[in-house]
Amino acid sequence: MQIASPGGRRLDHAALAAKKLALETGRTVTRKELSAAAMDAERALDLRAAQRQVLSALAACWGEQEWERLLVWPSNDYLMSRTGLTERAIRRIIEELNKLGLVIPKDSANKKRFAIRDMAGEIIDAYGFDLTPIYVRRGEWAAILAEQKVMREIRKRTYDEVTVARRATEETLNALASHFPEHRDRSDIKDQYSKLLSRTPKRSTAELPVGLLQDWQDLRILAEETYYQAGDAGPKDHHKETNYEFPSEACYKRSPKKAEAAPPNEGSVQHLQPTLIIEACPTISDFGRPIRDTTDIVAAGRYLRASLGAHESAWAEAVEEIGTVRA
Repeated sequence: MQIASPGGRRLDHAALAAKKLALETGRTVTRKELSAAAMDAERALDLRAAQRQVLSALAACWGEQEWERLLVWPSNDYLMSRTGLTERAIRRIIEELNKLGLVIPKDSANKKRFAIRDMAGEIIDAYGFDLTPIYVRRGEWAAILAEQKVMREIRKRTYDEVTVARRATEETLNALASHFPEHRDRSDIKDQYSKLLSRTPKRSTAELPVGLLQDWQDLRILAEETYYQAGDAGPKDHHKETNYEFPSEACYKRSPKKAEAAPPNEGSVQHLQPTLIIEACPTISDFGRPIRDTTDIVAAGRYLRASLGAHESAWAEAVEEIGTVRA
C-alpha cells in the first residue's frame, strides 16, 4: 500500500533513496557536467528516446547556481516545445524518471513550479525538479557502462567464433559434396547445419541462444571427422614395407647437373600407364575421381600430396627436377 504525500504525489522508494544523495560541500556543478552525467545515465539505463529527450531538456535548464541541490523548474509548455511530446507524455515520463531515481519532484503547495526570490530579487530556492541524483550517481553510470563494454566484447567474440565454426562446417560440406557425394553421413550433417543456421541470429546486440556456440563447434568437428574418415577409407599400411638391403646406388642429392644425368634405365614416361599407377598405388583411390590419363595422375598427385606427408616445396622441387608425371 502506497501512502500519498502531502503534495498529492505517491511516494516511491527510489525517489526517497535519491533524496539522500548530496553534492560535495562547496561543489558547483556546471551545465556541461550535468548534461554529460545525464547522457551517461541514459546509456547506462538504456532509456527510451522520449525519456532521453525529457531528461536532456531538464538538464539543459540548470542555471549553475551555487546551491546544495540541482533544482530546475521548467513548465510543461516549455518541455513540450523542446521535446515535441504531448503534456500527457511529459507527465508520464517524469513519473518514470522519478521511479528510476533520476529526477525528484519538489512540489509546491499548489504543485506549480517556480523560483523563490529574496528581497533583492535573487533566486534563492525553487519548486520543480531536483536533478542532484543524476550527477551524484555518475560513478555508478561509469561502472555500468564499463561492464556493458566488456559484455559487448564478449558477445562480439562469441559471434566471431560462431562465424568461424559455421564457415568451416560449410566448407567441409562443400568438400564432401565435391569428392564424396554419395557419403551416407553427408545428408545428416547438412540437416543439422540447416537447423543450426535457422537458430543463429544475425550479428546484433542480441544474446546468442544458450549452447549455440558449442553446437556449432560440435558440428564442425563431426563434419571434419567425417571428411577425414571418408578420405582415409583406402587400404592402410601399404607403404610400410621395410628394406634392409644396402642401396646399389648413392642417394640422390639436390643438384641440377646430377638431375639431368638421370639413369638411362628410367625409361620414358610413356610406360607409366594409368592402370599400372592404380595397381601400384592404391592410395590414388582417395582422389575420388576416375584416372583416365597422365593428366588425371598429375591432378591426383597434387591432391594427395598433403595427405601423404609431402610438403609443397618437395612437390615443386620434384616437378622441377624430374617432371610432373614422375613426381
